[in-house]
Formats: sequence, structure tokens, C-alpha cells
Amino acid sequence: MTESTIRRAIERGEDIDVEFKEAKTALPRSLFQSVGAFLNQDGGTVLLGVEDNGDISGVDPDSVDKLRRDIANLSNNPEKLDPPYLLFPHALELNGKWVIQIQVPASSQVHRADGDVYLRSEDGDYRVKDLRQIAGIVNRKLSFFTEQRVYPHLKLSHFREDLIARAQEMMLARNPQHTWANLPLEELFQKAGFLREDAFSGTTGFTLAAVLMFGTDEIIGSVAPAYKFDALLRRKDLFRYDDRLLVRTNLIDAYDLLMGFVEKHLDDPFFLEGNVSVSLRSKIFRELVANIIAHREYTNAAPATMVIYEDRVEFKNPNVPHGHGPINPTDFTPHPKNPTICKFMLQLGRFEELGSGVINVSRYLPHYAEGALPQFLEEQMFTAIIPIAGGDQNRGTGNQKSNQKSNQKILELLKAKPLLTIHELAELLAMSVSGVKKQIAKLKVQGELKRIGPDKGGHWEVVERDDDGGRG
Repeated sequence: MTESTIRRAIERGEDIDVEFKEAKTALPRSLFQSVGAFLNQDGGTVLLGVEDNGDISGVDPDSVDKLRRDIANLSNNPEKLDPPYLLFPHALELNGKWVIQIQVPASSQVHRADGDVYLRSEDGDYRVKDLRQIAGIVNRKLSFFTEQRVYPHLKLSHFREDLIARAQEMMLARNPQHTWANLPLEELFQKAGFLREDAFSGTTGFTLAAVLMFGTDEIIGSVAPAYKFDALLRRKDLFRYDDRLLVRTNLIDAYDLLMGFVEKHLDDPFFLEGNVSVSLRSKIFRELVANIIAHREYTNAAPATMVIYEDRVEFKNPNVPHGHGPINPTDFTPHPKNPTICKFMLQLGRFEELGSGVINVSRYLPHYAEGALPQFLEEQMFTAIIPIAGGDQNRGTGNQKSNQKSNQKILELLKAKPLLTIHELAELLAMSVSGVKKQIAKLKVQGELKRIGPDKGGHWEVVERDDDGGRG
């Protein structure tokens, strides 16, 4: 959550996804009950230093760092939160007083806080004692979070120990005191949520998330046969591709392969943030690559794709949507599709925090392509459209240049495939149908395009230029 989002949340008051708690020098006793309720339900935000009525009482400045450490340590303690879920609280100053924000995502597991299961309602947190209700929570999570599917026949031999060692090295590089970095394999898998008990059979086994993260290519192919990432370069050949990368391996290597494709085909302009040179390409595209890995629905047969065009990059990945329609980067509530995978990628430093992708891409893209704005759309197929050739399509002063580019692409496409329909053109160009119709009408008036025959059954004819520049 951004500072402005937090301020709006305080103004609205406590809700099913927002909890206020007064905290001066110590953590509230009920803190992890709220954390557990959010984990078990649909996620939410706890704000320490805010009273129930929304008044900002603040956290004692000398206690802020200690309370943040306590939250992180206790969230990794199974006696306080079982199974553990590492939390990363943030501190910010509002109206001259310190507030600690704890963003809690929905988890794919059922958690006990202080020994009990809690859920969230409009009136706050409540304890769940009925075993049938707890079973219902489990069933709901398993149907939504397929990453927690258990495979009892799998053994440690089905996993690559070199990848596990590499992951622990990455944890140490990010945090020399990381509590997971030196754990034995089985304990690491339990802490990370990769080893759990099947709610129906009662048997313990490794999860789909574990296979995707550390499995051999053979075992990944057997448990997730539909899984693949398809990276394409379509600058010259819009119907097929100029370059292609198919990825069907573990998620650690998949990230590196996809980022390698980005670095091969996209520029990285010089940019200073303050007095420090930063890679805009890395800032933007590491978030987008991490997003399609962390939020892809791995049981869906549709591939996740990254397509680089001349003027844009499009990311699409099948997911289980939590909402429908465009995402507003300044006011949205992120929801993880694979919380266990997200959590582990966070430990590796490849995922900042839930929702960071939308925020960081929106922040850095205008510097990468002047004036450009990203588009995010959540449906059954999550789509991100990232302009890379400048902001002409987003600014009124650049409309003429943008229209010229669109016209040229329309002519190129119709010359190659005269039977294309308006809707097919719109999809290839990432334009609206009405926008394509408008451009085609102009091309007809300018004598550059003709329609031969009826709308159904006819075809397009691109009028070639004479040697003297006129139309033949």
C-alpha cells in the first residue's frame, strides 16, 4: 500500500481487510489473531499506531525498529503462527507520528494463531472451533490455490539439490542472518509450505509449488504437463516470430531465462535516480517477469506469454481472477494467486512485496518510454501492456505520430493477409475495434486502402505507390 492508500484506509475506518491496533512500545496481544484471520481469509492490512476510531496515536519512535524485528521473528515462530508465514512490516511517518504497516496476503494454507484458527468478518476477528467449518476453509483454499496440491508419491530424490543450495545462497546474499538459509532440506520445505498434509487423505507429501520451484524437468512435466512460458519477438514477422524462447523448467531458472530474453531484445537507457545510475529495464521487467511466474495458474492449459513488439511488450498469463477489469495503480488491493511461490520468491529477492509490480512499473515506465503508461487488466487471462516506443499513444500531443505508425502497420498486415477481419486487426495491434475502424476509414479516404467485395467474403487491397509517389 502506498502512503496515499494508507491515508484513505484510515479515513474509511476498519473493514474486513483493514485492522487498526494501538501500539506504543510493545506488540498488541491480539496482533497475530488478526494476522491469522487475514491469512485464512482474503488478506488485509494491519496498521499499528492507529486507534479503533482512526486517530493516529503513533508508535514510539525508539520502539519502531524493535517492533518490526519482533513481528518478523514471531511470524516465523510456529508457536505463534502455525504454519509460519514470514512478514515484512514497513514503517512510515504520518502527521509527524510513526505507523507500522503489515501487509498480510491471503495464504494457500490454513494457519493457527496462538493455537486457534481465526477468520475475519465486518466486525473483526473471530475464533473458529467447528471442525467442519475449518474443513470448509481447507476445501475453499485447495480449489482456489492449486499450488498446494499434494503429491504423496514424491521423494526428495525428485528434487534438485543444486537448486535448493542455490536458493539458500540467494537468501544469504539478501540477508546474512536469514533463518531459512541453513535449515536441513525437509525442515526448509516445511517452513516454506512445500511439504504439507493432504486434507482429504491425511498423508503428507510435497506440493505442486515445491515441484515447480525445485523439481527436475521430468517430474515437472509429469505433474504439470500444461506448464510453459512462451517468449516471442515480433518486430518484423507479426504472424509468427523473429525469435522465440520456450521455457518448461523450474521457476528459478525460468526467471533467469525470461530475463535473458528481455536483455537480449530490449534497450536499457541511461537513467539517474538521484545521484545513482539504475537499470530501468531491470526495474520494470524484473517485476513483470516475476509477476507471470508468481501469479500464473499452473493447472491451466493456456501458456503464459511475453511478446515483444516494436512499440510495446505484452504479458499474458492464465490466472484465477480475484476481480475483473482494469487495475488502477494508485488504488488497488493486490491478491496473490500462488502465495507459497510468492513468499519463497520474496525470500530470494526476486519479488519485493505483493503489489510492488504494478506500482514500480507505473513509476519507472514513463522514464523508460517518455510519457508512457502501462495497462493492467485482470480477467481469466491477466494482461499487462507496456509501451516501449515513447508515450505517443498516451499523450494528445503525440497522436499524429501514433496514428501514422498505426496506419503503416495496418497496411503491412493487410498486404500480407488481405482476408484479416477488423477484430483480428484490433487484436494484433492491441487497439480497440472502433480505433481500427477509424484508421481504416482514413486510409480509404487517402486512397491507400480499398475494400474489394462485401464485408463478409471480400478482401482488402493495399494501393501501391507509383514511382512518382502517387497511387497506382
